[in-house]
Amino acid sequence: MKPSRYRWFVFAVFFLFMLLHQADKLLIGPLTTPIMDEFHVNEAQMGMVFSGAVVVGAILYPIWGYLYDRYARAKLLALAAFIWGSTTWISSAMPTFPAFMAARACTGIDDSSYPGLYNLVADYFEPAVRSKVNGLLEIAMPLGYLAGMLLAMGLGGVIGWRGVFYLTGSLGIVTAAVIFFGVKEPKRGASEPELRAIEQLSDYRFNWKTALGLRRNLTLLLVIGNGFFGQFPWQVVTFWFFRYLE
Repeated sequence: MKPSRYRWFVFAVFFLFMLLHQADKLLIGPLTTPIMDEFHVNEAQMGMVFSGAVVVGAILYPIWGYLYDRYARAKLLALAAFIWGSTTWISSAMPTFPAFMAARACTGIDDSSYPGLYNLVADYFEPAVRSKVNGLLEIAMPLGYLAGMLLAMGLGGVIGWRGVFYLTGSLGIVTAAVIFFGVKEPKRGASEPELRAIEQLSDYRFNWKTALGLRRNLTLLLVIGNGFFGQFPWQVVTFWFFRYLE
């Protein structure tokens, strides 16, 4: 396959990953009531299920970033997809609420794996088209939310909430295999025009001193603060909106 065509194949794989992953993340919202009914739990207890995955994901964001800076990003992304699929499978098989809550918390492990995907996009696509490619990739997120809602509402009453999770978990494992065997690891900085004339590129690894120094960057802190407080209403809407409409 020609390099120009291959990179669009990679784009399609990443788009599929994001779409299916976002669909899987949203499923818990529309399926809240049947899950609560089966385990006989209240809304406060169910809220712990939502919060567990969010907390785990937040803790692992810098860890995923550290790993992506040191190791093969494509293989790590495949690992994230496998974790997504396997933890969704495990959560759907849990017989008790504490076990289900722990399994759902583990689904947050892969929720923070996106930095490596965007980093790979930067090496597959040059700056002239990179913003367009990232914009097209972002379409997968709302489409994924829509797909998750349709899956939950269309199949939840037919195969049950466990069956829906088995389905999306299986898709996650298939996606992991496609990424592992189909996506090659590009050279870091390969698409940067300034670096093309350089025959040998040095690898720059994660540096704790540089990372800790970012806490003095006021602009970065404002961006983080905006994202932090902006997530509160969206998390409520994502997880509780369907329950509220009932």
